[in-house]
Amino acid sequence: MARGDQIFVMRPLMGMEGVYEHHGIDCGDGTVIHYSKVPQEPTVLRVPWREFSWNQTIRVRDYAASFIPDVVIERAESRLGEQRYSLLTNNCEHFATWCKVGKSASRQIINYGLPADTLERLASGRLIESAAKATDPAETLLLFDHALQNTAIAQIQLEAQHHQATIEMDTWHRVAQLALKQGKEAAARAALRRKVEQKRRVETLDENLAHMGAIAQELQTNVQLLQERASIQRHS
Repeated sequence: MARGDQIFVMRPLMGMEGVYEHHGIDCGDGTVIHYSKVPQEPTVLRVPWREFSWNQTIRVRDYAASFIPDVVIERAESRLGEQRYSLLTNNCEHFATWCKVGKSASRQIINYGLPADTLERLASGRLIESAAKATDPAETLLLFDHALQNTAIAQIQLEAQHHQATIEMDTWHRVAQLALKQGKEAAARAALRRKVEQKRRVETLDENLAHMGAIAQELQTNVQLLQERASIQRHS
């Protein structure tokens, strides 16, 4: 690791280790500039390594080409104090990638989706029960909000996969039709097999999307209940 590197650590979510990457820029002097979420509104801050790392292993995001270190640091410093955080359009990875290569991008938004079993744990009865008994509803609301954000990321990924699988299914259908017209039966059979594979994939993704929607709805319902509980406590 060196001055101007884009670095990241795996952060936990609701007691589960290594759920998402948190990115920043190494200043080379024992500090990191990143989008800090604590203790106030998400803000671009310069913090000590320890505060950034949360005692997790720090890794480097490598690029074939990037700005020189001085430029990377200048770009990061130019946004100190910024409070325009958005999970989907301006998160910590968007910020660090913009500083490093000039492009506001997040691989996690494109590629990252929580597996169904992890989302089940986020929306499990045990979590809901413990949240209902929590002494700090506001803190628990924040945890549920994080879970909802991650279900949104997973849905984005699943929808993209569904769209691509549908396109491929239709493409193989057309290939099979063309092969039959040309009397190429072997090619037609091969194309139909590929079509069936993609059709099964589309059906599986349909089920996953429905399942994800149900989990998101369950989480949202409990967010509303917790909001009501927090409101009652504030006015009591």
